[in-house]
Amino acid sequence: MDRDARLLELESRLRAVEDQLAIQNLLMTYGPLVDSATAEPAGSLWVDGGGYSFTLPDGGTKRLAAPDEIAGMYGWPGHLDLVNTGCAHMTATPKITVSGDDAQAVGYSVVILKEGDRWFLWRAAVNHWTLKRTADGWRIAERFNRALDGSPESHATMKKVMEI
Repeated sequence: MDRDARLLELESRLRAVEDQLAIQNLLMTYGPLVDSATAEPAGSLWVDGGGYSFTLPDGGTKRLAAPDEIAGMYGWPGHLDLVNTGCAHMTATPKITVSGDDAQAVGYSVVILKEGDRWFLWRAAVNHWTLKRTADGWRIAERFNRALDGSPESHATMKKVMEI
């Protein structure tokens, strides 16, 4: 392989690594923003019109549109109760696949909540993110989040790890 071909290969490999790191950093930004009730920047992690679909405490599901509905969720009384009690929305390192200006990621997330002098795992979920490269960098197009409740829907979301 000649020098020019090697440089092109290295540039391609470097871009792939930079994309992976940028996506991981984007996803890891979510928790500290929502745990500090920093609503507008949290909503801006999504592309305009993107969405967040999640399991409700009663077992139903809801999809919110970005940025306003997603940012608005961080002002809901239930969310503010978590923040004021002390909580940590933690995203585990996901499996990420990039294809040009589109990407997918699959991984777990947990919410840790303070209760008195102890901390406990309050919620565990599996997530499937679709992402887009924008002029402002990588942004979330859709986040599909399902509680790890043994449901077929949560299992199907976990299995997406084999597809990406």
